[in-house]
Amino acid sequence: MKNKTIVAIMYDFDKTLSPKDMQEYAFIPEIGLEPKEFWGKCDNLVKKNNMDQILAYMFLMLDEAKAKKLINRDEFNKLGKTVQLFKGVETWFKRINTYGEKRDLEVEHYIISSGLKEIIEGTKIAREFKGIYAAEYLYNQKNEPVWPAMAVNYTSKTQFLFRINKGEMDISDNKLVNEYTLEDKRRVPFRNMIYIGDGLTDVPCMKLVKVNGGHSIAVHQDNKSVAEHMLEQGRVDFIVPADYSKFSKIESLVFAILDKIAATSKTIEIHLEDIELMENTKIIK
Repeated sequence: MKNKTIVAIMYDFDKTLSPKDMQEYAFIPEIGLEPKEFWGKCDNLVKKNNMDQILAYMFLMLDEAKAKKLINRDEFNKLGKTVQLFKGVETWFKRINTYGEKRDLEVEHYIISSGLKEIIEGTKIAREFKGIYAAEYLYNQKNEPVWPAMAVNYTSKTQFLFRINKGEMDISDNKLVNEYTLEDKRRVPFRNMIYIGDGLTDVPCMKLVKVNGGHSIAVHQDNKSVAEHMLEQGRVDFIVPADYSKFSKIESLVFAILDKIAATSKTIEIHLEDIELMENTKIIK
């Protein structure tokens, strides 16, 4: 029996599935700061120390929490329970998976985010993802964060597209993911990928997916100027409101993309069968 065609839908998190940066729901208020103040301090660290922005916020979270808030892996997970989601997100995955099954597709969902993995793992939708690739800490024996284990910025996000593409998910192994593999032999060809993000930090991933035959979608809240700018520049294929409800624009769009992927996969399958038959006939002759 032929395996189902795998489709990978990859999401940014902050302002893509959730209206705000995840730290703003509980962490920043609990350390006695306003979001604008916290991110302002982060920007100062970046400029003063020529520092990566993701490493800066990870350092600042630990530094500002000293003597103000208990910080360990479990506390980060608890913060995830306070994160709010856009309308329809909680039921989105089941609806998309069910539609994919009707088209003989196996849909997988992934997070590729500059946010904190430990917080995302505490959200009510964490179980929906085959993989969560995000910034995370190294922990000591007391389960306390002591050093960044992974910092995912706007350019390093792209490595995870290739990992998903080739099915090489062990981030400690850089050898296999960099070996050449024919596109049709890869676990998830780029044409079977959908990337959903909200802003300029998603552009490298959006562009990479788009130019390789996949589909990139920019979501927006009230102000859609950034999304329109990305569409105008050819960095994304579509722009939609950040509403994941049943019958929403993004649902109809993703259904249409799944239809296209299913049809393309079928024609490619027929093409490859014809080539195999031709080659076998030559061998017999």
